[in-house]
Amino acid sequence: MKINNLRFVTLALLVITAALTRLLPHPFNFTPIGAIALFGGAYFSKKYLAFLIPLAAMLLSDAIIGFHSSMWAVYFSFVLIVAIGMGALQKVTALRVLGSAVISSILFFLITNFAVWYGSAGFYPQTLPGLGACYLAGLQFYQQDFFGNLFFNTVMGDIFFSGLLFGSFELIKSRVPSLRMA
Repeated sequence: MKINNLRFVTLALLVITAALTRLLPHPFNFTPIGAIALFGGAYFSKKYLAFLIPLAAMLLSDAIIGFHSSMWAVYFSFVLIVAIGMGALQKVTALRVLGSAVISSILFFLITNFAVWYGSAGFYPQTLPGLGACYLAGLQFYQQDFFGNLFFNTVMGDIFFSGLLFGSFELIKSRVPSLRMA
């Protein structure tokens, strides 16, 4: 299968642009991370590009923002979210994008908070109750105000940026028919 160069460049530019929005001031956790992964999984026809382009865009923005000790969990989540995009978004609809964005946010929460628990042997006991306490502490963010609620910000960021990415590409496709898959 030959790569449609215009389609590839358009998709890659949308992903890179979204990743670079992480460099702009924004509410904490209101980022395009999940949306980029879903979008890549849904639209790149070559599966290796579905992983490579979004991961490279994330790596580029992280190189500027900085890395932390549990980045493995962020990237592992990201890879799984690309797979969700490949599976759940084979047919892109608004409802599927919304559902996938919410599921991706929950998956990201579960994996990254697991990493917090796993990497904090002195803070949370390395037991099942300790893991539960870590998740419960993470859920406390539900009780904060809008844009102060970290989990809510993740969900809203994934929904907002998914709508922006998927909506933008669908709009561009409607105006440039050569971007549609053959």
